[in-house]
Amino acid sequence: MMDDFSIVDERIDSALTELSIINKYLGGRTVSESGIKKIAMKKNASFGLKILDIGAGGSDSLLNIKNHHLKIFGLDINSRVCKYLFKQNNTAVVCADALNLPFKQKYFDICHASLFMHHLSEVQIKLLIKNLQSLCNYGIVINDLRRSVFALIGIWFLTKLFSKNQLVKNDAPLSVKRGFVKKELIEILEELKIFNYEIKKKWAFRWLVIIYC
Repeated sequence: MMDDFSIVDERIDSALTELSIINKYLGGRTVSESGIKKIAMKKNASFGLKILDIGAGGSDSLLNIKNHHLKIFGLDINSRVCKYLFKQNNTAVVCADALNLPFKQKYFDICHASLFMHHLSEVQIKLLIKNLQSLCNYGIVINDLRRSVFALIGIWFLTKLFSKNQLVKNDAPLSVKRGFVKKELIEILEELKIFNYEIKKKWAFRWLVIIYC
């Protein structure tokens, strides 16, 4: 339902608020933070990083990173999401299609995608990664879901018990089903002839993928 761009009412705001809480307590924020910091340390670029947040939602995974003074550009195609994001501090908002990015090459230091790739087909994922490679100087951070029966059972119970939002209740279990196993991630990267990368299993049922440019 979050992929239905005709939904532009308060359900979006409520869903983004709930997803921010899920990210906070189920490790999503720390996954993104560890990836950003690892690239920053490797490139010796601790402050003032210019980051494109693809499929940004509320950009909460980046806004909570401390001590890095990030210049965040949050990109989303949903107009209601963009309005929600505009209210956040320290975020430039770009309302555009992630598969048709309106930026010149090497405009960003890091490109970041949290809980976004599983919304795409494999063909779209490959196209997006290729496009992001041309946009960033240092690397790409992907924070996404690890497909697992235990993750599916856990998120089903959590959303049934605690969620008050129709979109979250519907989409969260579907998102887990569309998550990734490690083999799939490796195959995608190697078909793109990308070999300078890291894939790490993170809590809870997350993958951290770092692609170095």
